[in-house]
Amino acid sequence: MSLTPLTRLAELPEDEWDALVPAAQPFLRHAFLTALEDSGSLGPDSGWRPEHLLWYQDGRLLAAMPGYRKWHSYGEYVFDQGWAEACLRAGIDYYPKWLGAVPFSPVTGHRILGGEAAAGQLLDELPAYLVRQGLSGAHVNFTSPESDRLFDGRPQWLLRSDCQYHWHNRGYRDFQDFLDTLSSRKRKQMRNERQQVAAQGITFHWFEGGELSEAQWDFVYTCYANTYRVRGRAPYLTRLFFSLLAERMPQAIRVVVARQQGQDVAMAFSLISGDRFYGRYWGCLAEFDRLHFETCFYQGMDYAIAQGLTHFDAGAQGEHKLIRGFEPVLTHSWHYLRHPGLQAAVDDFLRQERVAVAAWAEQARQSLPYRRN
Repeated sequence: MSLTPLTRLAELPEDEWDALVPAAQPFLRHAFLTALEDSGSLGPDSGWRPEHLLWYQDGRLLAAMPGYRKWHSYGEYVFDQGWAEACLRAGIDYYPKWLGAVPFSPVTGHRILGGEAAAGQLLDELPAYLVRQGLSGAHVNFTSPESDRLFDGRPQWLLRSDCQYHWHNRGYRDFQDFLDTLSSRKRKQMRNERQQVAAQGITFHWFEGGELSEAQWDFVYTCYANTYRVRGRAPYLTRLFFSLLAERMPQAIRVVVARQQGQDVAMAFSLISGDRFYGRYWGCLAEFDRLHFETCFYQGMDYAIAQGLTHFDAGAQGEHKLIRGFEPVLTHSWHYLRHPGLQAAVDDFLRQERVAVAAWAEQARQSLPYRRN
């Protein structure tokens, strides 16, 4: 048995990796992860070095963890910068660290691939691997319930909770059927928001990944990059990533384009798999009243209803989603820190934080716009 790091996923055959990936996990597929690597969105200059962990037995790949060696904490959506700053003040090295995650994608999923026994063996070998590699610790973000069970039985791993907001399609016939479940005030607000967008002469057009030309992908990328540039930041993804993903897994891609007077003005990029709809990136070329809500939320809800998709994950954060029917969902991450003092301090902090997060989720649930019978 051996734990082997892999710094370029393309060196492993696609079918061998994907055989470990559960259904309805598009972000874990070989096509998605290699598109990130091959497009230059990841690499030494980005502070993300691929370092996938493979567990072999008798020459057969039985388990794996998609992972990265990190020299910063950007693009993770589980915020540990405070821990790093405390280490800096105390003279403790926090970077480099190992991160088990899908880069730039705060979406819950399996983080240890393979059968339970082999996955557990890989996880048990990870602390020794960190020592050999001189890494301060390991952090595994947005874990599925199946992965949670593996970590939960190992007390050296610390649990962290956070809250996202997801929308559930409860068999609605159409958007009006969904609106009918809301209080009258919220129902009126959403209807007015959609009418305000329509009054600006904006129409929406849906495309699958294989239907978009390279010129249209140029537009998608321009919109995506603009959401970062208006905040004075560089975009995480390169233009090539979108072309590679469209080539490698077009069936999973959905793009809705907002058009005014024949001109494309905004877009939202999503992935679908199984019964799930994942809203990922959005952007616009100019500001339009209420366009963000329509493009990112209402269009996705419409599409999910029409296609019979039951779960809409619109991304991290965003308390404004609550009043539009997105419900609080707890997310989990797990942390192993080699320094005993840091481990103890973080453990104490996380115990208190989990209580606060659970209380907030319950409070948020009371703010949902649904009618109370």
